[in-house]
Amino acid sequence: MRWAILLAVLPLAACDPQVFADKTMRQVAEQVVLPVVNLDMPAGPAQLATNCILDAASPDEVRLLARDVGVEAGTSTMATIREIALRPSAQACYSANGVPPIR
Repeated sequence: MRWAILLAVLPLAACDPQVFADKTMRQVAEQVVLPVVNLDMPAGPAQLATNCILDAASPDEVRLLARDVGVEAGTSTMATIREIALRPSAQACYSANGVPPIR
């Protein structure tokens, strides 16, 4: 029994709290970005575009976007998403994943 508990706890001890926090923040930001992107394209491409946008965003931008979870995105949030979406790295990601570019 002790071995089972030890084996269950070991992976948790190896987790980096910052990596966990960054991953959680990205998941929260995704809940903000996806509905905005989904206004312009179907769900499948919108999910891929959302991933590209979040990949192109800085950690500070991801945190900024995540703050809007649970409310409808306002003009400032939409402008931030658009700014990130138009970056060359996001555009390259769209091309690599067959997503129509965001204008």
